[in-house]
Amino acid sequence: MAILETFKNRVGFVFADPATIKNRCTSWAARGIVATPMATIKDVAALAGVSYTTVSHVINKSRPVSEKVRGDVEAAIRRLNYVPSAVARSLKHQATSTIGLLVSNSTNPFFAELARGIEDTCYRAGYTVILCNSDDAPERQQTYLRVLLEKRIDGLIICSAGDDPGLADQVRDAQVPMIIVDRAVKGMNADLVQIDHLKGAYIATRHLLELRHKCIGCIAGPAFATVSAERLEGYKKALTEAGAPFRPEWVVEGDFTAESGYRSARKLLKKPEITAVFASNDLMGIGLLRFATEHGIRIPSQLSVIGFDGIELTKYFFPSLTTVGQSIRKQGEIAASALIDRMRKGVEGRVRRILIDPELSIGESTGAPTPFVRSRHE
Repeated sequence: MAILETFKNRVGFVFADPATIKNRCTSWAARGIVATPMATIKDVAALAGVSYTTVSHVINKSRPVSEKVRGDVEAAIRRLNYVPSAVARSLKHQATSTIGLLVSNSTNPFFAELARGIEDTCYRAGYTVILCNSDDAPERQQTYLRVLLEKRIDGLIICSAGDDPGLADQVRDAQVPMIIVDRAVKGMNADLVQIDHLKGAYIATRHLLELRHKCIGCIAGPAFATVSAERLEGYKKALTEAGAPFRPEWVVEGDFTAESGYRSARKLLKKPEITAVFASNDLMGIGLLRFATEHGIRIPSQLSVIGFDGIELTKYFFPSLTTVGQSIRKQGEIAASALIDRMRKGVEGRVRRILIDPELSIGESTGAPTPFVRSRHE
C-alpha cells in the first residue's frame, strides 16, 4: 500500500476505488512514470460532492445550476487538472470539432504556408487541425487517411501525393466533407481549390519571351504529379504561340525540392544556347540559383530564372526570385472556408472547382539577355 499512500498524500484524497488506484500506480511505477493519473468526470463529482451529470451540465452549460454548485465543480476541476474527454463528447454530439489536413511534403514552404492559412481559419471557426505528412508516398498517405477517419474528424483537406488510385476508393464511402487542394485526384468527387497551374506556367514563360529570350529551358516537376503535366503544358503553349523552339532536351525532371533544382541545373546549363529557365516551383528555382552562384553564373545578366508558387522565401533570397503564384496563405484560407461551408451544408450538393488566378511577381532573377551571356560557357 506504500504506492497508494504516496498517491494519497500527493493529491490529498482518494477519489476512486483504492484497488483501482493501486493497480494504476503500480503499472506507472513499473514503467518509470511518476505523473498523477488523469482524473475522470466521476473523480470531479466525488470531490465536488455532486453527481457526475451535474459536472457535465457545468462543463457543457447544458442546464442551469446554482452558483455554489458551479463554484464547487470548477474548483474541483482546477484541483484535479481535469480535462474533459473529447472522445466522450464526440460520441454524445456526433462531432469532434477536428479537421484532418493531409499534405504531401511538410518540409516544402508551400505546404507550410498553406497549412497556416488553413489552421488560422479553422481556429477562428472553433476547429482544431490534425496535420499529417505523406512525404509524397501513396501508401503512407492511405495509412494517415485511415487514422484520421478513425478519429471521426468532421472534415478533411487533402493535398495529395500525386496519382493514388487507392485514395479515391478509401474515401468514397467515408461520408465526410472534404476539399482537395492544389493537386486534383482522379476518381474523387470532391470540391477542388487550386491555382490555375497551366495559366501560371504560361505567364511565367511569356515573361521570359517578352524579355526577348528565345532558348528557354524548363525544370519540370515529377511525372506522378498532375500539376507537373499542367505546368509543362503551359510552358509549351507559350513557346508555341511565340514561335519559339521547344526541345525535349531542354526539359529536365525534378521533384519539387531545392536539391533537385540544383541537380537539374547541372544538366540543363550544359546547353550553351539556353539563356533562361522556367522552374516548375520556387524551391527548384532556388536550387538553380544556388548552382549558378557556386559556378560564377551571374543572374540575370548571364541567365534568367523564374519560379512558380510565390513562397515568402523568394523575397529574401539573393537575388530575389521572380515567380508566379498567389498568396499561399490566402489559398489555405479559401480552402478552409470552403470546407467549413461544405460541413454546414452537408456532403450533398454540387461539386465546386475554385480556380485561383496566378499573378506575376517580378524579382531580381529575370532580365533581358545580354551579349555577355556567352561568357558563362567560355
